[in-house]
Amino acid sequence: MLRVPMSRIIVCQHVAYEILGTLNPLLKEAGLRLRYVNFERDPNARPTLDGYDGLVVLGGPMNVDQTEEFPFLATEVELVGEAVARDMPVLGICLGAQIIARALGAEVRANPEKEIGWYPVSVTDEGRNDPLLGHLDGTEQIFQWHGDTFDIPEGAMRLASSPSCANQAFRYGDKVYGLQFHLEVDEAMIARWLEVPHHVKEIASTSGLIDPQVIRESTPANIARLQELSGLCFGAFVDLFGQRAKGQVLGSR
Repeated sequence: MLRVPMSRIIVCQHVAYEILGTLNPLLKEAGLRLRYVNFERDPNARPTLDGYDGLVVLGGPMNVDQTEEFPFLATEVELVGEAVARDMPVLGICLGAQIIARALGAEVRANPEKEIGWYPVSVTDEGRNDPLLGHLDGTEQIFQWHGDTFDIPEGAMRLASSPSCANQAFRYGDKVYGLQFHLEVDEAMIARWLEVPHHVKEIASTSGLIDPQVIRESTPANIARLQELSGLCFGAFVDLFGQRAKGQVLGSR
């Protein structure tokens, strides 16, 4: 009888409120085993990829250059580089995408303006043909929460952009994805994020350019489509693990 080994994924988490969200049930329903590395609790953790098949790097309020205050950021850049070298599926969301970009040699810097709330995101020509981002129908209203942006790494494809942020998503090779936006949020997560003290201060720092009440009022009209896209796009990411398993040499008995 042929047996496909169960895939195991490392999930890098930076703060308690930035979680897998709608991606969590998709991974678990596919039979993928998750190991969290919680850098907020253990900033000196040194995870290894041995015995694992993929990597997910979540978001957070820090930026990639704050390595003196958050030394785990350098650890993650190294971890991503190793995962890419091992040809593993890798997904980075927001800060996670910036970490992947840095690991691939691209610059990460402040975006000309903060994007917090619902913004139009458009797929590029390459994005229309991408297994993940091809599920976006031209331009979609997508949830954002970031002040930084990344250059597209050399050899990667830009998959999406917005009027305020040219580089919203990229793919490197066939299995490495960086998404600046948040497909993983649901309505409850957005409500919680708007109450996080750090976020309250960040919104206040925009001097009224971003209104949390507008975000609350816009969410019901957009959340159902976002969750549909979450299932389609993240479902395609989960499929990468099946492709990896098919490429493995399986024993028999």
